[in-house]
Amino acid sequence: LVDVEGVKFPVYMDQVDFPYFKRFTEKKAEPPKKNKQYVDDVRMEKAGQEVKVADGMWLIFLPMSVTDEAGHEVVNEMKMHLLNRTQMELRFKYRQSFFGKNEFTLDTQLHPFEDFYLHDVLLTDLSDSPVFEFEFSLLQPDKTKADYFPKSLKLKPKQLFEKIGKMKKNDEATFSISLFEKYPDRPVTEFFDLDLPTGKVKSFDAAKTREHLEPAKPVVDLHIEKLEVDWNGLSNYEILGLQLKAFEKYYDLAVAHIQPSLTVIHGVGEGKLRDEIHAILNTKKEVKTFVNQFHPLYGFGATEIFFAY
Repeated sequence: LVDVEGVKFPVYMDQVDFPYFKRFTEKKAEPPKKNKQYVDDVRMEKAGQEVKVADGMWLIFLPMSVTDEAGHEVVNEMKMHLLNRTQMELRFKYRQSFFGKNEFTLDTQLHPFEDFYLHDVLLTDLSDSPVFEFEFSLLQPDKTKADYFPKSLKLKPKQLFEKIGKMKKNDEATFSISLFEKYPDRPVTEFFDLDLPTGKVKSFDAAKTREHLEPAKPVVDLHIEKLEVDWNGLSNYEILGLQLKAFEKYYDLAVAHIQPSLTVIHGVGEGKLRDEIHAILNTKKEVKTFVNQFHPLYGFGATEIFFAY
């Protein structure tokens, strides 16, 4: 029976055309099985781990360019970074100066393998032989390592432009200068027999003797709480004596290491310590000049000493 809009009538099977009958009734051949791979089954690739190589402390210079009227790119300033490629967590004090005059100071800490932005310097200023002074120390004290490690770098114009030229030739984005490869060990105290033999005495290299000296400091704080832990029971005379003794020590170290300058923090107070230090400096032949002027970090409580060797 065929139903057409409610009217039913009989027909023979061979009079009916079933275009889809064969497709739905015949047994279908199974397709070949494929090795299906689901997302959960896909093995994740191991991310390539960056191998960190500990090769010291680096001062990084990133040139910044502008386009001149002729359409040429011209370097006009440098972005400066401090790159700590060591396993150590360090504290550092930084000072950048021109002709003995402070231009930028910073006191902060540095994590292992950290790239730390310092500041920008105009290329015209870099042509004036700037001095970059650092004082590094460990955040976690280590008996086998030095208490502090000063490092000074004076960049000459010829050296600067050679590095910029080499950087452009090699199509590099930056150039770097190594400050140190390894944080120094604590100096070993050595005792020398001063009973010299008579006759000819063999001379020694002064540069090699500096290797056995304690490192010099670019900045020395003479506040008594920085020098002595238990100082409350000391008299003013004893405190002044300890402060002057510390000043003489770090002054001698600065001269021995041929340090270009030394900043002594003596505070304001009644000015007794400052006056004593100035009186001593007036007798020192290595002192080119010294000033007690306003400092952004220390106010009028510090004296800056500049040496002439």
